[in-house]
Amino acid sequence: MFVVRPTKLVDCLSTGAGSGAELFVVEGDAASQSVARVRNPQTQAVLPMQGKPLNALRASESKVRAYEFFAALIEALGAGLGESFDLSRRRYDRVLLLMDPDADGVHCAVLMQMFFYRWMRPMLEAGNLEYVHAPLGEIQRAGSEPLFAYTQQHYQALCSEFEVRAVAATRSASGAVAVRYRGLAAIDPQTLAALCLEPATRKTQPIKPRDAELAIEIFGA
Repeated sequence: MFVVRPTKLVDCLSTGAGSGAELFVVEGDAASQSVARVRNPQTQAVLPMQGKPLNALRASESKVRAYEFFAALIEALGAGLGESFDLSRRRYDRVLLLMDPDADGVHCAVLMQMFFYRWMRPMLEAGNLEYVHAPLGEIQRAGSEPLFAYTQQHYQALCSEFEVRAVAATRSASGAVAVRYRGLAAIDPQTLAALCLEPATRKTQPIKPRDAELAIEIFGA
């Protein structure tokens, strides 16, 4: 049986440091449901946020603990907060920030980095916090594997190369179709699993303390 944890947490069967367990933090219930359908229930859990999270960089501990999403995240990780945080007690080996590939998703990821930097910094120091690069769109080609774009510039370049419109799924003279995703829930389940969840094929980037510091400098927090 799954352990009953904070509201909306979709937990996994194996937990604890060294278990290989992973917690995916996503934006909203639709993304959570999509990820939950294709995850590995043995080692992958999902926790959705609702809207952009609180800027926890300068918030008091009482305010952070009272914030519903952070309270759920703190309970899910089970390792404490701030000075009481104990990395060895964490329920998941890694936390992965899997955000929608748009401006709001980038901002949410930065706010999450601020939270971990201020209140759970050992996660960053140990390389236990990662950012997942979700595809922004794809070019579907008849008889060929699709080409995936991870930035707006790359997507526009592929659309130009195959002479397809970036805003409409209409087939070009070359037989190609451009598809711009509207969030994680719009990504084909197989694609979502392969490019965002499967450890061997997903694109991730560990978030270190310096990465969070640069994000804080850029966003002027």
